[in-house]
Amino acid sequence: MAIKIKTQEEIELIRKSCEVLSLALAEVIKAVKPGINGLELDKLADEFIKDHGGKPSFKGYHGFPNALCISMNDDVVHGIPTSVEYKDGDIISLDCGVFMNGYHGDMAYTIGIGNVKPEIVQLMRITKESLFLGIQFATLGKRTGDIGFAIQDFCERQNPYKCVRELVGHGIGKTLHEDPQVPNYGRKGDGAKLPENCVIAIEPMVNLGKKDVYTKKDNWTIATQDGTTSVHFEHTVVVKPVKAEILTSYVAIEKAVAENAELIKI
Repeated sequence: MAIKIKTQEEIELIRKSCEVLSLALAEVIKAVKPGINGLELDKLADEFIKDHGGKPSFKGYHGFPNALCISMNDDVVHGIPTSVEYKDGDIISLDCGVFMNGYHGDMAYTIGIGNVKPEIVQLMRITKESLFLGIQFATLGKRTGDIGFAIQDFCERQNPYKCVRELVGHGIGKTLHEDPQVPNYGRKGDGAKLPENCVIAIEPMVNLGKKDVYTKKDNWTIATQDGTTSVHFEHTVVVKPVKAEILTSYVAIEKAVAENAELIKI
């Protein structure tokens, strides 16, 4: 395993990608309402990213056809946008990457449309909170297992939820996926040791039911085996001595959620 330590100049370039990415997802969220479909949202993201000097990281990556991964309800990640219209009660995870100036940024945010079941709203809250708990351990000398333990312990200890095992967070920089892998489960003190100024994407994927997943017939979409709902949040962060630095931002995204009357507020 070769963890790449970034220079301050490289971190600033990744930050630029993350800034465009955060604004692109906010723009998409402004448009979400019952009756809109994934292809329409994908077009918005694609055009926004290109208009701001970037390229969608996911489009063409191992053949993936779109700028956005949109995963709905029981889909965990890697959902391909389609013409299926979203309806009241649906939740959708919006996962996107931006490539600018030779560097990638990666993030995800899950939103709920209209009358989402209370137990699913709670899953959204817990998963989002677990992301920030995990980020607290992205500091010099900690290990990936410390991040995974924090996420898993919070999600599973007092709740009937399960963290997905097969899919993990990752290092990020000149390539979309670098070392180290960053699982959302684990034991304190296990895993790769985190050096200062390595950049990682932390992304809890948490199921309402069991942890088991499978790949759908499109060969991309990963869904829960038992058909229960799954939630996904993600930030790109820099490992620092005392406190991790978050390069992606939810500020514009949460403003868009707050101003969109069709979406639930978590």
